[in-house]
Amino acid sequence: MNAVSFFLPMAAYFNLKIATETWLDHLVGIAGEIFVDEKGMALFSMLFGVGIVMFAERAAAKGRRSVWLSMWRNALLLAIGFAHSLLWDGDILMVYALAAPIILALRWLPDRWAFGIGTALILSGVLLAITMQGDIGPAGEGLGAIWYLDPVDDGDAGWTFFILYAGCRTVGFMLIGMALYRTGFLHGDRDPDRYRLIAFVGLGIGWSLAAVGVVITYLNDFAPSAAIISFAPNTLGLIPATLGATSAIILWNQRSNAPSRERIRAVGRMALTNYLSATVLGIVVFDALIDTSSLGRAQIFGFVLAVWVLQLWGSTWWLQRFRFGPAEWAWRCATYRTWQPLRRADRS
Repeated sequence: MNAVSFFLPMAAYFNLKIATETWLDHLVGIAGEIFVDEKGMALFSMLFGVGIVMFAERAAAKGRRSVWLSMWRNALLLAIGFAHSLLWDGDILMVYALAAPIILALRWLPDRWAFGIGTALILSGVLLAITMQGDIGPAGEGLGAIWYLDPVDDGDAGWTFFILYAGCRTVGFMLIGMALYRTGFLHGDRDPDRYRLIAFVGLGIGWSLAAVGVVITYLNDFAPSAAIISFAPNTLGLIPATLGATSAIILWNQRSNAPSRERIRAVGRMALTNYLSATVLGIVVFDALIDTSSLGRAQIFGFVLAVWVLQLWGSTWWLQRFRFGPAEWAWRCATYRTWQPLRRADRS
C-alpha cells in the first residue's frame, strides 16, 4: 500500500480510479483494498502495543526506570519518523511514537477494559465516517488532494477525518494487542481449533465487509458522496480481519518448518530497517532508474514483489552475521546510550 504513494499522487492511495487503466490495475487495486489496506497497519499497531508493554516489563525486571526509558525510546522513534517523513510524507512511525505514552499510561488496565476501550476507539471510525461525510460538499469540497489530482480546496474536512481516524485506530489496536498479549492469546497456547475458527470467521467477515466498501465506491463511480462513508464497512471488519490474520499466522508458525518461516521471521526481526529501506528503494533508487510518472498499479505491484524477494533474502543473510538489523541496532544503542554488540561473534 505504501508503494502506491511512493510513485503516484496522494489521491491514488484513496481513490482507486486514479492510475487504474487496465483490468490488472483494477484487480491489484481491489485486492489491496480488501486484503491489505488498513489490515497491515492494524496488525502492526497491535504488535507495536505489545512491544511497548514488553519493553517496559523487561526494563522494570532489570531494575531500570521503565517509564523514563520507554519514553526516551519512543522520543527517538519520533525523531526517526520525522527524518523518514522528510523523504516520504506517509510515515507512520511518528503516529506510533505519539501513541506510546497513552499505552504506557493505560498498561495497568484490566484486559477486558483494554480490549473494550480499544474496540470502542476503532469502531468510532464508523461514526466519524458517517458524520464527516456530511462535511464533504456535493462537488467534493473538503476532500482536496486526498481524492483529486487537481484539488480546488485544501481538503480540511478530509484531513481532519483521516487524522482522527488514524489516531483512534492506532491507539485502539495497541490496547487490543496489549490485552491479547497478557491473556496469552498471542503466545499460541490456545486450542488450535479455536485459532482455526477465529481465522476462518474473522477473515471471512473482515474481507467481506472490506469488499462492501469497494462495491460502494465502484457503484458510485468514485463520487465524493461516497469517499468517506465507504470507510465504514472496512472499519467494521478491521477487528475480525486482524484477529483472523493473527490466528492464521499463529497456526502457520506452529506447523511450518519450511525455510520460508525463518526468512519471514528474519524480515520481522528487521521490521524497522525493512520499513525504512523500502522507502529508500522506492523513492530514491527506483525513481532514479525509471520514469515512475507513467506507472500503473500492476507495475507498482511488480516493484513490491521485487522488494519482498530482496528483503526475504537480505534479512536472512544479515541476521546470520549480525544480531540486529542496522536501524534496530542504532535505535538500541541510542536507547541505552551505550555501544551494543552487533556482530554475532561479539555475543557473550
